[in-house]
Amino acid sequence: MTSLKRPDTPLQALDLGKAFLTDAGEELDIIRSVSFTLERGEIVSLVGPSGCGKTTLLNLLCRLIEPSQGTVLWNGRESDGVPAGVGYMLQKDLLLPWRSAIQNVMLGLQVKGGTRAAHRARAKELLDQLGLGGFADHYPSTLSGGMRQRVALARTLAPEPEVLLFDEPFSALDFQTKILIERDTLRLVREMQRSLLLITHDVEEAVSLSDRVIVLSRRPSTIVSEHRIELPGDRSNLIALRESTGFAHYVRQIWTELDVQ
Repeated sequence: MTSLKRPDTPLQALDLGKAFLTDAGEELDIIRSVSFTLERGEIVSLVGPSGCGKTTLLNLLCRLIEPSQGTVLWNGRESDGVPAGVGYMLQKDLLLPWRSAIQNVMLGLQVKGGTRAAHRARAKELLDQLGLGGFADHYPSTLSGGMRQRVALARTLAPEPEVLLFDEPFSALDFQTKILIERDTLRLVREMQRSLLLITHDVEEAVSLSDRVIVLSRRPSTIVSEHRIELPGDRSNLIALRESTGFAHYVRQIWTELDVQ
């Protein structure tokens, strides 16, 4: 929540808003006056009621659609188009079925440039770190949903983007798989010292993964509150974290703010 330009932070939304024209020619406000920052190496979650415009907000941030008002700054500057150094991960893995797992991971690296040997080595390294070293040459149709999402995660991380934008990428996974891939995501993002903005409907996920949680209102979406998450113990142990002192308090408080809307 800021109105000052800051070149030292990778991403800022300043008074951001978006309205669409209905078939009747009327303006429908989706997002209204949203301002926040994403600091270097920080993980921030956005939570809000279904249909409040969270995905629209991500699309505004990476200039896939243009805002009706306000400004998006990347390292203190406005971008003419989709900014460089951004990794966008969606709910669906969108793997190319004719490419093997390692070839899917290499895709972003090939766009970036470099040698095939270097691309393959980097892709293999990430698959190994995500527990898929033995499945590098398998095709998406032979992989489980959780494995496919790990491949998608590796593909997103491979070009080493400065900022990661995640649109509920773990929502379709079972609880066990979800916890494991959340743990690996947290570890890799922290090790790479990247910034992550995560959209989620899962309040417990938001609290366990994030440095801050931003709560959005119903449409037209504005910021209701912002919570800095401070929990004791090892933040990488997500099961223990959910049992730690203060975790339930954050979850109840955020749920209360969502429930009263």
